[in-house]
Amino acid sequence: MSKPKILITNDDGIFAPGLRYLIEVMRKLGDLVIVAPDKPQSGMAHAVTIQTPLRIHEIANEPGYKEYSCSGTPVDCVKLGQKVILKANPDLIVSGINHGSNSSINVLYSGTMAAVIEGAMEDIPAIGFSLNDYSYHADFSHCGPFIEKISLNVLEHGLLPGTCLNVNFPEKNGSPIKGIKVARQGKAIWDESFDERKDPHRRNYYWLQGQFVDKDAGEDTDQWAIRNNYVSIVPTQIDLTAHHAIEILNSWKF
Repeated sequence: MSKPKILITNDDGIFAPGLRYLIEVMRKLGDLVIVAPDKPQSGMAHAVTIQTPLRIHEIANEPGYKEYSCSGTPVDCVKLGQKVILKANPDLIVSGINHGSNSSINVLYSGTMAAVIEGAMEDIPAIGFSLNDYSYHADFSHCGPFIEKISLNVLEHGLLPGTCLNVNFPEKNGSPIKGIKVARQGKAIWDESFDERKDPHRRNYYWLQGQFVDKDAGEDTDQWAIRNNYVSIVPTQIDLTAHHAIEILNSWKF
């Protein structure tokens, strides 16, 4: 019986420790093709490269394992992995492990999640994994058993068309993870501002900065789960239609 073909990417770059740990876990589950950005691509969301050529560089090619770096975005990596390297749909796409949470509104900015949303657009089962720790040297060791369990379930059961999974882990804090919570996306915002500075030529430049503000008191959200030391799983869909607003708009006089 052939092993599942698993396509792996991330947005922190090909050498990120989170990706290396994810590869280590996923090697137990199937034949791997890794296509990851050759530099950090955090916050790129669903960007694709259309103004410059894309390049891939082969790093490893052995039975059951191929690895490439890519000059493009995480979504570019998925497209190239599927259409150029595999020339077929993988059985599973996994992205991460992201250095930092992708809970709540962060899903809209995330290159990690854009890669799996791209999979959902093609009805390929896909999972994004993120850790609530932004450190480059974050400890991912508590994530492995849950990654394996969630991935095996998806390989066995599949996912609904047009959906993927957004999985977030609490940072390692000395206490065992309590379990898994299937949750909804919490309501939170980034309260943003720009730090204005001047370069040596006295020209203005700006750094985006902000504070994450959780506005949701519910106990069924991804934010609640992570704060309370659970792994959160949010089923995420590509349909952005506000279905509840259709009836309201149809009552307007156009």
